[in-house]
This record gives sequence, C-alpha cells and structure tokens, in this order.
Amino acid sequence: MVNIARRLQERLQEQCTQFGDRPAIITQKQSISFAELDRASSCAAAYLQDLGLNPGGRVLVFLPMSIDLYIALLAVFKLGIIAMFVDPSAGQTHLEHCCHIAPPQALLATPKASLLLFKSSALRHIPIKLVPNIFLPGIKNWQRWRSYSPSPTLYAATAETPALLTFTSGSTGKPKGALRSHGFLLTQHEVLARHLEHQPGAIDLTTLPVFILSNLASGVTSLIPAGDLRKPGFVQPAPILRQIETHQPSSTVASPAFLERLVSYCEESEIGLESFQRIFTGGAPVFPSLCDRLQKCATHAQIIPMYGSTEAEPIAHTLHPQPSPPSSVGGLFAGYPIPEINLKIIPDSWGKPIDALTPEAFADYTLAPLTPGEIVVSGDHVLPGYVNGEGDLETKFRVGDTPWHRTGDGGYLDSDGNLWLLGRTRAKIQDEKGILYPLSVEAIAHQFPLIKRAALVKHRHQRWLILELNPLYPPDERQLSQLKTALEFAKIDEMKIVDKIPVDARHNAKINYPALEKMLAQL
Repeated sequence: MVNIARRLQERLQEQCTQFGDRPAIITQKQSISFAELDRASSCAAAYLQDLGLNPGGRVLVFLPMSIDLYIALLAVFKLGIIAMFVDPSAGQTHLEHCCHIAPPQALLATPKASLLLFKSSALRHIPIKLVPNIFLPGIKNWQRWRSYSPSPTLYAATAETPALLTFTSGSTGKPKGALRSHGFLLTQHEVLARHLEHQPGAIDLTTLPVFILSNLASGVTSLIPAGDLRKPGFVQPAPILRQIETHQPSSTVASPAFLERLVSYCEESEIGLESFQRIFTGGAPVFPSLCDRLQKCATHAQIIPMYGSTEAEPIAHTLHPQPSPPSSVGGLFAGYPIPEINLKIIPDSWGKPIDALTPEAFADYTLAPLTPGEIVVSGDHVLPGYVNGEGDLETKFRVGDTPWHRTGDGGYLDSDGNLWLLGRTRAKIQDEKGILYPLSVEAIAHQFPLIKRAALVKHRHQRWLILELNPLYPPDERQLSQLKTALEFAKIDEMKIVDKIPVDARHNAKINYPALEKMLAQL
C-alpha cells in the first residue's frame, strides 16, 4: 500500500506541475500554493532532521489550524515522525497522562501554548522545544526552517508506520491513545474523498484538521475560517461570511454548533450561503431543525448530516430531510451505513467486556431490525485498538480474526437497513418504567423552535428533561404544553428550564453529562 506521505507528495508534485500557483490553503490573512507548501514542508523537514529527530520519534504539536500547522505536519510525515496532538484545554492532569503514555521527543508550540512549560513537568522534560520567534535558553526558534534548503528525503513508510497520535478526552477514566498509521490515514482519506465528492480545483471551507489532509491529497483548496476553531460554538460569523463571499467555497464539513452560528447570522442579516453545493455536518447530533434552516440559507446545497466517531469516520450519512421514525422508540435518522463499513446492533451491555466470538456466534448475537441496542462497527478505516491496549477491553472485541469497535452509541436498524441513533448508551435511563434513550426524547424536543437544547437525564431517581430556551423566541407556555403532550410516552417526572446546558469542549454541541449532573446537584 502506498503511504499517505507518498500520496500527498505525489499529489503535491502533480499540482506543482499542472497548477503550481493554485492555493492549497487560504486563511484570513494569507495563502500558500501547492508548490510553496511542498517546498516549505521540505525545508522544515531538513530543519527537523538537523535537530536529530528520527523516524518513529514523536513531536507534540500545539499549533492551531493554520498554514504553519500543515507545513509542520507534512514535514513530520515526510520524515516518518509521529505527529502527536493533546487538547491543552483538557487540563494539566490529562496532559501529564498523555505524555506518560507516549513521551514526546520534541514540542512544537505557539508562544502562548509554550507557557504550559511553567506548569507541566512532562513538557519540561521534552528534549527539543520549538517555538516561533522565541529566543530563550532551551528553546529553539521554529522559524529557522526558513533558512534551510529543501530536504530530498522522503521516508519509505509502510502501511503500518505510525503517523498520527491523538487522545480521547478521558472524561470517563484515563485518556486512550489513538494511533493512526500511514496506511490507515490513506484508507480514511480514500473513504472521505469518495463520500465528500472531492473535485480538484474546488474550494472547501475546512473547520476540522484531518479534512485538510484529505483536501491536499485530492487537489482541493482549503479555506480555514477566521476565529478560534477550538470553540466552534463561539466563532464570530461576520469575518467568516466575508471569507465565504470573497472565495465562494462549494463545500464544508463542520460541527452543528459552527453552522448554527453561521445560519443565525445569515437569518438576522438576510443573506444567503449561495456558493455551497454540499454542506456536511456531524460530530454531534444533527437535528432536522438546523438542516431546515441551513437549506433556507443555502438554497443550492445538499445538506448532509454525517455520523462517525474518532475511531471510525465516517460511519453513515444521509441527505436531508429526515423521514419519520419507523418505531415508537423514535430517534434521529443517520441514513444507510456507508459501503466501506460493516455495522451491527448488539444487546446493550456497555461497561462489560465482550469475549471473542465466532462468526456464527456473532450472527446469533446481533439484533433484528427495529430492536434497540449498541452500535458496533468494523472496517479498514476503523481504528483496531489503542496505544498499549489501554481501553481495548472496554471498547473492542473480535469476531474470528476481525476487530470490532463499540461506538458507545445506542441505535437500531430499520427494515431497510437504515440506522437510527438513540444517543450515548451510558446516558440511557433504565428504571421501573422501562428503558428510555436520550434521543428518543431530545429529538422531539428539538422540533419546537422555542427549544435551543434539550437533555434527558436521570436525577434523584427520576426522569428529568432539562431545557435551554432559544433566546430568539419569547417564552411560550403553549409550546411547552405541546411538548409535554408529545412526550407523554416518556413518562417524564420533571421538566426544568436552565440558562445553559453544558456541552463538550471540542464540538460545543454534544451534551456534557458529567458537567450537567454537577449543575443539577446544585439546584
């Protein structure tokens, strides 16, 4: 199998030959062509080589989505070095755990991120520290790569050569290391390219780091939105809309929170998103109400909700609008699983390991259509395990020689093989009234314009529905009464209105259940 570094290199060379001046990445303030990116990353590779970094070493990267990030990332890939990413907002304990699991040989950070050196002993023990335009003892200036000639070296990586290391949040325990090989990244790129319908020369509004790699390999220009993309639910829409007006991107993949910010601004300003032909959204539940609003703003676009996870991206997608649920269980429509993935529903036993199964035993173990359970997947672009096996017991099992991944999500397949999502299995309620999954209730609540966000929880041994109201709508007792009537089947004990329902740090769209429980304990 050709490694993704080689594929990217070949694609860059092709772009240099045919369209060397075509932009590869555009930001609010600058752009870089495919030819310039190829040369810059080769110069950066020469600098890293000169510093003594060898294939298999790890570089911990604290750079935002930027041209500089992809210069560094391509340089790392060209040398067979592993790019390591840790979310600094997860806290010092999380950072220390991640560096213990996989000690880095180098740190590449912005000046602001480098301040973590004063707090973290793990970072201080990293041998090589690179920061742009900082001149302090023990710290090397990352911008020195500009003085180097391009390195002709391209490490002969195999499909198994490690390339990219990220970590789970660790919200339910210690973080788990997700290590992707060159072969895995290439396979993931090929799957994404097929389903995103990449066309060379197109412009994509790119909000998630991994999609720029796929864009580069496909000859697609990536337009990085202005603002802090680590907080997509808080970006300022105006400068992003100006970028869209200037560059006319035809596609985007973004979290619902990011698109909510754009579409709210468009509605208030009475402007459209007419350049888009395809808008993909995922990383959190995508409710039909948002899709409806997007469709009104982007009249020429296909609105495509996507379902996937860190370990398997993508799993399924569908075109809006969503059909009515075929079962009283309800839920959120995710569409037909993509051909590259094998998806099954098994009895919900989250938290209990699953022993290895024979194919025959697994066939008996899987559930019939319209029966809720755990969603499990396998495929070439599904991560087979975690670093050092930490977390494999809880989230992986084998069927014959095939590894399967437990997504932690509840769902069911309808009679046509379409997937319906029911929410996180650990968030379901099981009591004397029966079993109730969160999205069975939350999907209905989101049908009411008054409701901005809803969360079903078990609190004080009761079923509580927590509501955050939409500030654009005045309080409406009639809508709340209609909601209660629509949810009579769920036997809700309490319906509470709060100012804010806490959400996850990455996408700003998924319910942060531990934080919500702490908040409710103070009521």
